[in-house]
Amino acid sequence: MTAIIAPSVLATDLGSVSEEISRVHEAGAHWIHLDVMDGVFVPNITFGAEAIKSFRKPEGCVFDAHLMITQPERHIPAFAKAGADVISVHPEATTHLHYALKMIRDHGAKAAAALNPATPLEVLDWVWEDLDMVLLMSVNPGWGGQRFIPAVFDKLAELRRRIQERNPNITIQVDGGVNLKTIRQAVQSGATNLVAGSAVFTGKSGAAASRATVVAEYRENLEALLAEATADQFV
Repeated sequence: MTAIIAPSVLATDLGSVSEEISRVHEAGAHWIHLDVMDGVFVPNITFGAEAIKSFRKPEGCVFDAHLMITQPERHIPAFAKAGADVISVHPEATTHLHYALKMIRDHGAKAAAALNPATPLEVLDWVWEDLDMVLLMSVNPGWGGQRFIPAVFDKLAELRRRIQERNPNITIQVDGGVNLKTIRQAVQSGATNLVAGSAVFTGKSGAAASRATVVAEYRENLEALLAEATADQFV
């Protein structure tokens, strides 16, 4: 298993996104999480495909676009063209989930479904083979800086069980309230890809020079926790 920390630029200064992406990428965070919000599906508004197209993308960097927008299938081609390597859509925001996931893959990106905290896993029952990743929201989407909802730990564990049965190639990502206090249980519950925004870009890492330290700390913790999880499987 590979440990992935995906800093979310939602928590940084949008006037210097390219510079921030470069800093955390150099520190070892090779996934960049891009929260796209339309002010309809969620209360906040962020940026769209044209903005992502303008972000400088380091070589080897994965742009992970999380579409918190209604009728995402209308905009999937634009986000793929803008450089999104992974595109997540919400089943709650589309009436044609299978079609949306197929469209993502048809445009050369990896397909993911993002589920709100109260959305049951059963919405994925007929699309397991169409998924490269499942993103579980551990806060209600729309704003950064929220606390991890504890019930999502059990949901993560159940998702891992179902994935092992139906499509072991699916990556499990968790987003919301991820910090050094919550990653242990998140990883133990099944997550291998963790989105962190406020924890990377604010607070302890308030100075740009310390981004590398924070990212390195997260990576070390994730790798150690995944090693523990792997060892536990053979006890």
